[in-house]
Amino acid sequence: MFALYALLAPLYTLWHFLLAALVTAAAWLIADALIKPAVEYVADPVEPEPSYGEEADAILARARQFRAHTAACGASADGAAEKLAALADISDKIAGKAKEPLTDLARIRRFQGYYLATTEKLADALVRLDAQGVEGENIADARRRILALLDTEQEAFVRFLDGLFGAEAMDIESEIQVMHMRMQAEGLSAQDGPDAGSAEYAAAENAMRRAAQTDKPETDPKRS
Repeated sequence: MFALYALLAPLYTLWHFLLAALVTAAAWLIADALIKPAVEYVADPVEPEPSYGEEADAILARARQFRAHTAACGASADGAAEKLAALADISDKIAGKAKEPLTDLARIRRFQGYYLATTEKLADALVRLDAQGVEGENIADARRRILALLDTEQEAFVRFLDGLFGAEAMDIESEIQVMHMRMQAEGLSAQDGPDAGSAEYAAAENAMRRAAQTDKPETDPKRS
């Protein structure tokens, strides 16, 4: 800009140079205000969710669908949002068990097939009842019964989730019994373990034998 000014205007005195500097600065400010630099926004890469197998993935997808459905209904049905959100939370925990090996996936699918579908229908009914905008006796009674059932469902969902930990709880109990017996056998415990001849003793003894087999070092066939 300064060079262009020098070609078109005189530069004989000091004020000519000052004027040229002012014109150049003004031109730069105007250009900066009018011409904005291009900014390219790059979205963060979305990592795909890991796959846990076809059936497990279907269980997880159904839980996400249930959460979305109940959240939409809860936003429209008065007094149901918290209850439906609690059911969705437990449903997510139930579906999360599908990620673990040895989980009874068919059992979870049966649970989802009835309880999630029925809960969605009840949530839809609440939305329809609220949309009437009146407080008739039948509408009020139906709403009350549905909301009460959602509380009962929450207890049922918790019981089902707890039942999925049944086999794991048995494994933990066996490990505890094995630990007690092993500490006693090695003189490391003063606590009494299960009585000899009891079912707990037999289960712990069998578990300890399996643990002993696991503890054996593998033999190298080249050295034998």
